[in-house]
Amino acid sequence: IDDLAEVDYSLNSLPAVFQPFIDLDLKGIVYPAGNYSDLPYVAAPFTVPDQSDSMLYLAFSEYFFQTSSFAYYTAGAFNITIAEETCSYFNISTEIFGSIIPEVAKYSVTPYPVMLKLMATEIPTVSLEQDSFTVEIQGSMEVFAVLPDSTTQSLFTMNIAANTSIALNIFDQKLMGSLCLNRLQFSLAHSNVGFFEISLLENILSYILQTEVIPSANAKLSKGFPLP
Repeated sequence: IDDLAEVDYSLNSLPAVFQPFIDLDLKGIVYPAGNYSDLPYVAAPFTVPDQSDSMLYLAFSEYFFQTSSFAYYTAGAFNITIAEETCSYFNISTEIFGSIIPEVAKYSVTPYPVMLKLMATEIPTVSLEQDSFTVEIQGSMEVFAVLPDSTTQSLFTMNIAANTSIALNIFDQKLMGSLCLNRLQFSLAHSNVGFFEISLLENILSYILQTEVIPSANAKLSKGFPLP
C-alpha cells in the first residue's frame, strides 16, 4: 500500500464457479510493512447480497478495516507532530494560550512559539453499519513551548476522544476515503502549569484539528488502497 502497510489479497479457497457468476473469497488482510505476525482480530464470514445489475461486486468486511487500523497504529501513522512553524502560521503561541489560561501566562511570561504532539493511545476502533463507517480514536495531545535554544518544555497534556466518519469511493482501481470529524472530547491528563478548565481551550484545539490534522489525514486517504 505504502511504506507503512501491506495488504494480502490471496485466495482463501478455490474460486466457486456457477453458471451466472464466479465467487472469489479473498483474504483482505492488512499488515504493518514487513510484519506478518498474528493479528488481534478474527474474520467473521459474510455474504454478498444477491444482485445482478453490475458486472462486478466487491465487498469489504469490518475485518479488513480493523486490520488496516491495527497496521497503521502499529506503524505510528496516528502520531503527528505539528511543528512550531505551522503553529506560528495560525498565530498559536504561549501568548495565545496565556490569554485564555491565566496559569500559562504566569508560567511563561515571555511569549514562545509552541509545538504540538498528537498520538493515538489505543488502536482506533472501526465500526461498519448500514450506511455508516465510523472510527473512534482515543489519543493525547501534548503542548510544548519552544525555547530560544530550540529545546522544548512541556506545558500540559490532554486526553482526546474523537468520533469520525469516513465516506468511501472507488477510483482508478483504488479504494479511497474522506474523513469527517463528528465529535471531540477533551480532558486534562497532566499539567506543568497547574490545573485549569480544559473547556477554555476546546475551540482553539478543535480549530487546530479541523484545519491541520483532518486535511493531512484526508491527503493520505486520497492516495487510496490498491484493489485486487
